[in-house]
Amino acid sequence: MFKSVDPKTLDLNPFAAIGDQWMLVTAGTKEKCNTMTASWGGLGVLWGAPAATCYIRPQRYTREFLEASDCFTLSFFGEEYRKALSLCGSKSGRDVDKVKECGFTVAEGEGGAPYFEQASLVLVCRKWFVQRMDPASIPEDVKVSQYPKQDYHYIYIGQIVQALVRE
Repeated sequence: MFKSVDPKTLDLNPFAAIGDQWMLVTAGTKEKCNTMTASWGGLGVLWGAPAATCYIRPQRYTREFLEASDCFTLSFFGEEYRKALSLCGSKSGRDVDKVKECGFTVAEGEGGAPYFEQASLVLVCRKWFVQRMDPASIPEDVKVSQYPKQDYHYIYIGQIVQALVRE
């Protein structure tokens, strides 16, 4: 069971939650969604409102769902879900039903955004801004180490419209 809270009241270290523990980025509908594990992103304030940023490579199946959706979710899990998050980061939803493989139950947040009942924290985001990274603005050493295929990420910024915490 979840309760809705003001995002400003969250006691969350975004560096650990995103970079170390990972999150799932999910878009689509309750009936048809796709999810992927992400360890790059950010939380902060933009245009006077709580905001979340995530980075998605162009070939990721989840990006198709993000492009077609007005909202997306960022879901955070306990360590007991590490294996499921690993699967969601290594398999494509084009080939595997990740929701079924992980035993997740899809729920629906504000704007119809899909999330998973097994999460401990869910941020429902209204898509605000999308732009592909400009290779001319990326340092050469980063291009070499992170983009050998020149598959520069898309930046998605969403207004956090709902924060759900497990009761």
